[in-house]
Amino acid sequence: MSETEGLVSAYVSDADRDAEATVRPRRLAEFIAQDRVRDQLDLLLQGAMRRGSPPDHILLSGPPGLGKTSLANIVAAELGAGIRVTSGPAIERSGDLAAILTSLAEGDVLFIDEIHRIARPAEELLYSAMEDFRVDVVVGKGPGATAIPLDVEPFTLVGATTRSGLLTGPMRDRFGFVAHLDFYAPADLETLLHRSARILGVPITPEGATEIAGRSRGTPRIANRLLRRVRDYAEVRADGVVDLDTARAALIVYDVDALGLDRLDRAVLTALVDSFRGGPVGLSTLAVAVGEQPDTVEEVCEPFLVRAGLLARTPRGRVATEAAWRHLGRTPPNGTFGADSPPVPDLFSLDVDQP
Repeated sequence: MSETEGLVSAYVSDADRDAEATVRPRRLAEFIAQDRVRDQLDLLLQGAMRRGSPPDHILLSGPPGLGKTSLANIVAAELGAGIRVTSGPAIERSGDLAAILTSLAEGDVLFIDEIHRIARPAEELLYSAMEDFRVDVVVGKGPGATAIPLDVEPFTLVGATTRSGLLTGPMRDRFGFVAHLDFYAPADLETLLHRSARILGVPITPEGATEIAGRSRGTPRIANRLLRRVRDYAEVRADGVVDLDTARAALIVYDVDALGLDRLDRAVLTALVDSFRGGPVGLSTLAVAVGEQPDTVEEVCEPFLVRAGLLARTPRGRVATEAAWRHLGRTPPNGTFGADSPPVPDLFSLDVDQP
């Protein structure tokens, strides 16, 4: 997938990791939005620090790009503790996890991203570490195998998952605090964009921030990524200021329309409307029509299209709603799915000189 096609993907790329490190909030007071989670987390951490003991293990769930990794780093910073970062897919054997756990200092934070993908043997080892701060390392094989108990320093596990439904019951039950992160409101994204622009040294107007926020799918990672691309356009083809006209012109260049849809999103909707008369159509057939893998369409495109009311999943297949027809500039036929929904304005074709 090219950079343009991945511009509004909420999944992190290698370039994002370096860029996000610059603008990532360091303390809880700097974390924008998610007020309920932030307040609950503050109480949890303050109470633990007053007792002089590590807080309960923390599980953060929600779509990618909403700040789960940032919150894990904030937890460590607020506690004044070290942090060890790993991911579920990277822990293939229980021995890998045991090595990490036994290297932790007292009070450290262990952050496991995509914890639902951790290998089952490692997950079972994690149970005793979370509850009793002890791991049993098996030495040898067969009848001669011996379990050696090793003590682990008291620590706090912060797990992050984009698919909390895949977590096993025993794993979920061992977390003392579970929080779900929601998509950001446009006003919150505007505040975030102004903060990021100050850190990056990018002049931005309120109108420019509003335009970028409206195309960011409610996701801070996408907002920051779009800001960097608009900054490039402003520095090369404009006066360096991210204003309304510059933001619109830049996002047209990068194929991001007024709703935050990119080339692949529009290709999916166009195939549904033009090739299959709005559906229903199966996922595999739709993926072939747009030249992508089915899992790419299902995991990258569909979540936002469904949330935006442009696509519906039915027992018979995918269906384009009336809003999708209107967004593409087509007249929906009678009986279109979601006929009572309000039309979605197609602002992508606006001339950049128009207000």
